[in-house]
Amino acid sequence: MAQDMAADQGVTTETGVPQEAHSTGFPPFNAQTFSSQIIWLVIVFGVLYVLMSRLALPRIGKVIIDRRDRVARDLEQATLAKQKTDSAIAAYEKALAEARARAHTIAQETRDRLNAETDRKRHETEAALAAKIAEAEASIAKTKASALANVRAVAIEVTGAIVNRLLEDVDKASAERAVDAVLKGN
Repeated sequence: MAQDMAADQGVTTETGVPQEAHSTGFPPFNAQTFSSQIIWLVIVFGVLYVLMSRLALPRIGKVIIDRRDRVARDLEQATLAKQKTDSAIAAYEKALAEARARAHTIAQETRDRLNAETDRKRHETEAALAAKIAEAEASIAKTKASALANVRAVAIEVTGAIVNRLLEDVDKASAERAVDAVLKGN
């Protein structure tokens, strides 16, 4: 029964669209409404063009200009920051080179001072040793002289005792002459 009613009204049961609408084709290509569609297209296009040219495009242009200016400022600031960084690096390298030079100078001065101090102490030690050596040599010479003097006296005594035992009584003067002759190498 529903199909009969739909058939009486000209509506298909499957889509619910009147059958006459299918017979005319795609509506934008319908020749009867084509001129009105062109007029509305021109009107809508004109209104959109005016809206775009008066409202949207100036705003978009301003945004583009603002963005370009901001990028230029950012690039300028980046260039300035790079220059500051480069100058800071140069100053750091200069300060580092000066510090190295100062450290080298201080190290050289310290080496020179220590060498001078070592030389001074060495000279003092050498002088003290030379004085002690001279003192020791004088002491040795004195001891040698005293030993030689004692050797002479001991030799005279021993000679006198040996000769007295072996031969006869010898006077002390002749024993001294004999020892002196031997000591001198005669």
